[in-house]
Formats: sequence, structure tokens, C-alpha cells
Amino acid sequence: MTNEQNNILVGQRMEELESFALSIGRNKYRGRQLYKWIYEKHARAFDEMTDTPLGLRQKLAENAQLGWLELADKNQSDESGSIKYLFKLPDGNFIESVLIPESERRTLCISSQVGCSFNCRFCATGRLGFRRNLTTGEIVDQVLFVADDQDEFPTNIVFMGMGEPFYNYDNVIQAASLIADDNGMNIASKRVVISTAGIVERINQYTREKHKYKLAVSLNSPFEAERKQLMPGTRLWAFSDLIEALQKYTHITKRKPTIEYVLFHGLNDTERHARSLRQIVNRMPCKLNLIPYNPVEPDYHRPTVESVGAFMNWLQPLNCGLSVRWSKGTDINAACGQLAGSKQYEEVQRAV
Repeated sequence: MTNEQNNILVGQRMEELESFALSIGRNKYRGRQLYKWIYEKHARAFDEMTDTPLGLRQKLAENAQLGWLELADKNQSDESGSIKYLFKLPDGNFIESVLIPESERRTLCISSQVGCSFNCRFCATGRLGFRRNLTTGEIVDQVLFVADDQDEFPTNIVFMGMGEPFYNYDNVIQAASLIADDNGMNIASKRVVISTAGIVERINQYTREKHKYKLAVSLNSPFEAERKQLMPGTRLWAFSDLIEALQKYTHITKRKPTIEYVLFHGLNDTERHARSLRQIVNRMPCKLNLIPYNPVEPDYHRPTVESVGAFMNWLQPLNCGLSVRWSKGTDINAACGQLAGSKQYEEVQRAV
């Protein structure tokens, strides 16, 4: 962090806020109060901290600021009720988050980077290229902003927005720890999902560290050459090494990863693909999540309901849990693969 960013409080741990309190002439207890107001009560202004003295609130306003994000736009889907938030960052970049309401579940999809270096052919974020990692505070503030806007915390958090979370590993893990902290947001770790395109060394590190957050891996093809064509950023790792890392994860942690498989019409939804995919997932305890493609790039098309059904039949017999996720919010470009930080996406489109 720069010196200026050190005075942005969202993203700081309890001990850091205690040190900050000491630095402005108050005792550690005031740091613990700050932590409670920021992470449990999602305060957006120091004046909301009503159990702190007025003089302290004035001191805080003079020496620090709470959040990182400025709301640039907000759209709600007529078809699903999903809400897309466009946030402006302190340096002028933009990111997007999506709140997906579903019966008793409120899932928030958050971003971990500005843009993405993986350059997946079917993803709008990839068009931006990579700009930078988000700080821990910028990641966490997406959750706090939406919680304040909705007057309640999301029930589930998925690191499936803009960027590759495992390319911003330290900040993502620190953000997840703040999100799941019992003394703060208190969102159960089993309701936090970190997704990756398959960075093998980071999966191995994640396994060694035995984090309790769920792991999801984007596969998208059971064939190595085809997968690397779809997802150029995966060329750094052998497909066999990825599968071995996932098997090691299940063996050591006793947890099941979720295999994400985006279905493209006529490309990876054939019987041949289904049979090979079945062989892979049946080799380890896991969950398989099929995601019919959302229209982003003209060269790729969404499969029909009938072809998705056929693919599911070809997968049998299957030893793992199987689900289909028809992404919501396509009418506001808020569905899977469509996030691009709208204003930056417009800049890229004009340059093409």
C-alpha cells in the first residue's frame, strides 16, 4: 500500500486498526470498535459510529477514509432480479460485481483484478487485458458496499467476477479471511467460493494451507489442446498436472472441488467430450457444474436446452454431483463471462 492508501480503513485487519488507533492518539479499544463498525455493521461514514465520541469521529474524518469504491452505475435485471454494480476505483479504473438473489440465497459475485491476463476467447473481461490486481480493501469493499445498499449481507460470496483470483492470491486469501471472520461479516467459509482457471502451483499452495473456502476450477474441455485454445492463459501448465493437483487437493483436504464446464454449441458439447469429461471427474470426489454459454463473442454460441440434456445423458454413469447453472442477468450484461467494467469495455471496443 502507498501512504495514502494506508489511511483507507476497509481491508485492514483487527491488529492494523488497533495500530491505526494508537497512531492517532487513541487506545487499541477504539481500533476494535472500528473493526466492528466496518465489518459487522458495514458503516459507510464515520458519523454512523454512534458509540464513539464526537471528537474521535472528527479525528477519523481528518486522518482516514473508510472505503475504496465509488458507485458509478447500478442496473437491475428485469428477467432475474440480479443487480450489477459498476464501481470506480481510486485510480479511475472500473470493476463490476453482481448480486444474484435466489430463494433464500443471495450470492454476490466479486472481482479480484482489473481486467485479466488469461485472455479466454469467450470472456468479455479478457478483452480488457490485465491492468492491475485489486487490493484486499478493494475486494472486501465490494461486499460491504452491497451489504449497505441492500441493508443485509449476502449469504454467499463467489470470486468469479473480473480477473483470475489465484493471480492475486495473497490479497484474495486475506479478503476471504475478513469476509469469513466471526467477529466481522461472519459469512461462513463454506459459503465462500474461490474460482481459478487452473494455476497449478497456487492450487498446490492452497492445498498445503488447508483453507476452508470452497475451490472451483474452470475446465471447459477434457482435451488439452482444445482447452489451451479456448483459454490461452492455461498453456503454462500441463493438463495432467492440473488433474493431479486436484486429486491431491481432494486427498489432503477431504473437500470436493467444483469443476466448472462452460458448454458451447457444437464445440465442447458433443458425446466425445462428455465421455472424456466423465472419465476425468470420476477419478476424484468432486462436483460438476455445467454452464451453458452466455452470448459474449460472436464466434461462440449457447447450446440449446435439448443439447444440454443430451450432454447430461452422455455423462452417465457419473460418480459426482451434477448441476446446470443457467446464468442470470444476461439482459444487463451481468451473467457469467460478461463482466468487463462497462466503461473500460467501451474504450476497448472503440480501439478495436
